[in-house]
Amino acid sequence: MHTKINILFIINPISGGRGKLRIPDFIDQYLDKEKFNPNFVFSEYVGHAGELADEAATKNFDVIVAAGGDGTINEVASKVLKHKKILGILPLGSGNGLARFLRISKNLRYALSLINNFKVDEIDTAEFNNKCFFNLAGMGFDAHLSSVFSKDKKRGLSGYVKLGFKEVFNYKAQTYLLNIDGAEYTRKAFAISIANSSQYGNDVYIAPNASVKDGLLDVCIIKPFPIIKLPLLGYVMLRGKAETSDMIEIIKGKNIKITREKAGAVHVDGEPLQMGTEIEALVHPLSLKVIVP
Repeated sequence: MHTKINILFIINPISGGRGKLRIPDFIDQYLDKEKFNPNFVFSEYVGHAGELADEAATKNFDVIVAAGGDGTINEVASKVLKHKKILGILPLGSGNGLARFLRISKNLRYALSLINNFKVDEIDTAEFNNKCFFNLAGMGFDAHLSSVFSKDKKRGLSGYVKLGFKEVFNYKAQTYLLNIDGAEYTRKAFAISIANSSQYGNDVYIAPNASVKDGLLDVCIIKPFPIIKLPLLGYVMLRGKAETSDMIEIIKGKNIKITREKAGAVHVDGEPLQMGTEIEALVHPLSLKVIVP
């Protein structure tokens, strides 16, 4: 008789703005019990999913599943990486950038079938001032928006878009000094995203050619633009054409240092943080084990 794999599902009950109380019953119905011994916990506050994952990794759980959005994945994956365990993903967020890149469906029955198949691959991870990220980190307008959005009680895409239209009229571009693998650049930018995978979420592509398997990060510089061109910028990203747009410059690298005019908001996998004027991003090739299609 083979030994069952101990698997823990860490469920964020508010990710994506929908209730999740029935998720354990659904998982219980479709998970292969011949292969897995499942357990379930709900996170209760920001940072809790990471605490639960840290604890689980020391208690003989081989696989830890983040059931939530990119922020939940970040918390759980950071601890999975630390303890050299295996990450599973159930995309329950509003954007699901990393899950979309990995082709993990929002259809939970299909996502669970991937876990049942148990195909494990290794992907790149990255650091942003020593804070792990797996999809995108950045500064500028999108970080400012994440910071403001985190204080808003309305979750989900529609609230994010409404807030974005309100904030974009007041935001001023900054000048940044960049050192990418030793080459220096000075750029005025509306936003700078450091991309491990290709999109913010919801199929909005900031770095269409980025890959979690290439050992590189894509530094995506959104140039200042007149507000009248905002729909064009949105169109470019939704069409996956950022590489060809004169509104966006993309430079690939492994070791990125950025100096900005003033301390302030950044985002790490969509979650807002405050950091100083000096930022360093590094890539760690093929360092995280994750269940994939």
